[in-house]
Amino acid sequence: MIKLMLSGGLFDLEKLEVDIREFEEVMAQPGFWDNQDEAQVVISDLNDIKNKYDSFMTLSENHEEFELMLEMVEEMPDPELKEELEAGIQKLIKDVEDYELVMLLNGAYDKNNAILELHPGAGGTESQDFGEMLYRMYTRYIEQKGFTYEVIDYQGGDEAGIKSVTLLVKGEYAYGFLKAEKGVHRLVRISPFDSGGRRHTSFVSCDVTPEITDDIDLEIQPDEIRVDVYRASGAGGQHVNKTESAVRITHIETGIVSTSQAGRSQLANRQTAMQHLKSKLFQRRQEEKEAEMAKLRGEQKEIGWGSQIRSYVFHPYSMVKDHRTDHETGNTGAVMDGDLEPFIEAYLRMTMDDKS
Repeated sequence: MIKLMLSGGLFDLEKLEVDIREFEEVMAQPGFWDNQDEAQVVISDLNDIKNKYDSFMTLSENHEEFELMLEMVEEMPDPELKEELEAGIQKLIKDVEDYELVMLLNGAYDKNNAILELHPGAGGTESQDFGEMLYRMYTRYIEQKGFTYEVIDYQGGDEAGIKSVTLLVKGEYAYGFLKAEKGVHRLVRISPFDSGGRRHTSFVSCDVTPEITDDIDLEIQPDEIRVDVYRASGAGGQHVNKTESAVRITHIETGIVSTSQAGRSQLANRQTAMQHLKSKLFQRRQEEKEAEMAKLRGEQKEIGWGSQIRSYVFHPYSMVKDHRTDHETGNTGAVMDGDLEPFIEAYLRMTMDDKS
């Protein structure tokens, strides 16, 4: 199993050993600590590489241990030892799969926190209710992953659901995992809001960007943006301030919008909204430099029919299908309760195959 992972190109042990030595040589140079910010970046990168190296060595040691146990069981059958071996192998398989998944997250900002936004498309209450369903799905997934989140902006629907919601998801590799969810999501069901019991189709756009820290080289001039202040609304949680302190910043040239209403003051919300706007602009500019910009942004062009990345079908049958990877399941309840790992893993493996 470990050898298969090495041959598959997901892990280059020798390269990581070389990288560790190079980082340690950099840290040993005179004046390394003169710039504290740069030093912390180097230390963070080194720790990340060491963690991957140590995790691999642990998996390798466990693999060798189970090989010895297998030889013992074959020579002297022992029911208890056999049961322990079978349980250990199953855990090792799961640990290797989890490790492979982390190794797929090698993008420049995969380790960063993520900004996740949901925007219902046309359809009024139907789409807004679907937005609320996805909001619940993602918060459950976030909690299951051991991440945390803050509700940065929440706009409640007119009758039900949401008009939009923005979450700051915090955790190592939060962006790396959640970037798989970027695109238009489609729901087909019998509408609970239709007295005639007819089937409806709804769409919600999910946008995911990495949270970019203050060290990026990007300046926004006052005349490049429009700032609006409004009263916070909706069930955004106890931290949403219901005063005229919510802030919406629009970048005039691109039309990119960033909002915040979770802070206790207009100043705090303005700072948060500005930071998130910088993250969005930085990502946009990075994508414009890449040949794959159409692939990265094309799924966001229209919130409607034909542009969806995933369909959630509740009627006339139960199925959730990702149209990029063809991964699907009939257990819609589990998916809506946050069981997104199979879809995310399929997407990450697909993108790895595309790069190879």
